[in-house]
Amino acid sequence: MRSASTHDAIVIGAGPAGTSAALALARRGWTVAIVEKSMFPRRKVCGEYISASNLALLERLEIVDAWRAEAGPEIHRVGFFSGDTIVEAPMPRAKSVPAAGDGFGRALGRDILDSLLLDAARSAGADVFQPCRAIAIERDGACQAVWIQAGAGNSRDEATILRAPVIVAAHGSWEPGPLPSQLEKKGRPSDLLGFKAHFSGSTLPPDLMPLLTFPGGYGGMVLADHGRLSISCCIRRDVLAELRASHAREHGGKVSAAETVEHHLRTTCRGGRNALEEARLEGPWLAAGPIRPGIRAGYESDIFRVGNVAGESHPIIAEGISMALQSGWLLALQLGAAASGEKEREAAGRRYEAAWRELFSTRVLAAEAIARIALGHGGAATMRAVVRNFPQALTVGARLSGKTRAAPGFG
Repeated sequence: MRSASTHDAIVIGAGPAGTSAALALARRGWTVAIVEKSMFPRRKVCGEYISASNLALLERLEIVDAWRAEAGPEIHRVGFFSGDTIVEAPMPRAKSVPAAGDGFGRALGRDILDSLLLDAARSAGADVFQPCRAIAIERDGACQAVWIQAGAGNSRDEATILRAPVIVAAHGSWEPGPLPSQLEKKGRPSDLLGFKAHFSGSTLPPDLMPLLTFPGGYGGMVLADHGRLSISCCIRRDVLAELRASHAREHGGKVSAAETVEHHLRTTCRGGRNALEEARLEGPWLAAGPIRPGIRAGYESDIFRVGNVAGESHPIIAEGISMALQSGWLLALQLGAAASGEKEREAAGRRYEAAWRELFSTRVLAAEAIARIALGHGGAATMRAVVRNFPQALTVGARLSGKTRAAPGFG
């Protein structure tokens, strides 16, 4: 067992939520450690779209110029592809952006975005432990002790101990584990499993981001960096199992989950099929999940949760990265304004929880309502009828999802 120096805060997870918190705290003079289990660059199951309402925050984090240089085209239209229905409407323009031409969002692959954010955090003075897993958190006097370990295994004898009064859990909600901030996982037939892939050569218009619905699931696609089409989707576990069994019978052998999902999307969604007709898969499909939408405790016993582990919306509204970035920033605002001491940190935690709910609860509830309709019996048909007759519903939905609402402190 090896002991490392004490920090002001330890951030577990180097996705957008963790690095935005780490960056903001480091620039306030905090000593910060970041623990990340994977080497970068790495791909993630994620829609990859970032609303323009985050650009002032990206500027404050000092990565906005790199983001502008790398991200895909501006998204001026939102679409709806379901069955044979293809409908488009204007994307609402965001307010409170740092430059006049920055009113619309763009997509950037997580393999690039996460590296930009982590490099910025490192440059701001954060100590990065990568690849390392946090295998335990325990109270140690006035601090918390975090055992971290490179490679497989959970032996504390081979672990390094980091200490800090503040722990920021930014490890996401999908993976089970031994940490008190990680969520218990029990599989259910209704679970939504996530899938993600990149394609080149797509015919999707570069300024269009459509919502896709298909039997048992939903998804989205968008042109990201370097001409890559980013497609992400969720499908019910029981529907996927039935489709795999049917597909295997038709083809006389075992079929992968990813192959099944792609085939299902192509055969049941004309808009998706058209966009992928001439496209080529770039790298393997990724899978993750199940997703756990809902609002959870943001603070407990000096462990602060950001990103998906604090609360998660159905990805049907394409706001995952926005919520991650903004939750990390929001936590840093509350912690930075708090005096030292356990009672002061607890008060900051309660303020953070309240501010999180004020900022995100409408998005979470709106996403749940839309997802229930899309996944319910006859729901997709109802959505098709509404959108065909009232295309402006897509613009209203984009506004309700938070795409025009500035990050906290920038409105």
